[in-house]
Amino acid sequence: MQTQQEDFTKVLETVGRIEQEVSRHMIGQKEVIRQVVMCMLAGGNILLEGLPGLGKTRLVNTLGKVMGLGFSRIQFTPDLMPADVTGTNLVTRKEGEEGTFRFQPGPVFSNIVLADEINRATPKTQSAMLQAMQEGTVTVANKTHKLPQPFFVLATQNPIEMEGTYPLPEAQMDRFLFKLDVPFPEFDELKGIINLTTTNKTEEIEAVTNADEILRIQRVSREIPIAEPVLDYAIRLVMSTHPEQSEAPEVTKKYVRYGSSPRGAQAVISTSRIRALLSGRYNVSFEDVQKVAYPALRHRIFLNFDAVSDEMTADKVIDELLKDVKTYS
Repeated sequence: MQTQQEDFTKVLETVGRIEQEVSRHMIGQKEVIRQVVMCMLAGGNILLEGLPGLGKTRLVNTLGKVMGLGFSRIQFTPDLMPADVTGTNLVTRKEGEEGTFRFQPGPVFSNIVLADEINRATPKTQSAMLQAMQEGTVTVANKTHKLPQPFFVLATQNPIEMEGTYPLPEAQMDRFLFKLDVPFPEFDELKGIINLTTTNKTEEIEAVTNADEILRIQRVSREIPIAEPVLDYAIRLVMSTHPEQSEAPEVTKKYVRYGSSPRGAQAVISTSRIRALLSGRYNVSFEDVQKVAYPALRHRIFLNFDAVSDEMTADKVIDELLKDVKTYS
């Protein structure tokens, strides 16, 4: 038991150093930073949505360096091809010999892949990320290649109302553990951003951890216990997003077209464990489940036309579900 507590303490110290170092190079967005770190420690992919210029790319770049992980960036554009993401086979030939195929890895072969403005690429290219995000592998010419571990896709997208965007399909949205909305900064935060980015003063980003330690933290987090009533509550919360369920709340039956997949429940449970650990607790609470419900479920609830006409959003639906679904059945 003492060893387990020591593991938990060491995780808290490491995460504290990560957040402290990231905050030195990022002004504001503390809640976004915490949620990104939580999601990565749970081993998941993250979708960051917000207007251009809010620091989404800077955040991902900074996190890669702070965590001491390999980092690559893919700028998604309408003319980007799947092979530009996954890699391709090249023909190599020596004089007097037959040509042979050699696999040239694409930028997806990295620990952290920044898929910048992912919804500006065509659906064909977007789908090139599906296997990598789910299985940590890439298949090219019937041969499967393993990606380095740990592996994360941190994708940014502009609001789908903007021109020149292609909405991600439901299957791909479901492969993101969290969807985070990046807000516009407050006055003091914006002032700090200007002071940080418009002067000659630069600070080196220090790596405070490495790939092996991140993998160890992921293993430790899975040992956080969750009581049966809390687990049942999380499952009932996810089930309540399905309008075809007889016990579905009225808000779901009125506004929801499709509810969350089982991955939504997995996301809620795995990140609840991380949140409990980062809060200094060794068990998951009902509050942990409620707090992670928004980023874990908002992109897994698909609204109908009535919701659009009534200006109902996924977050508003989750608000109502948290009021309706009781902590005890």
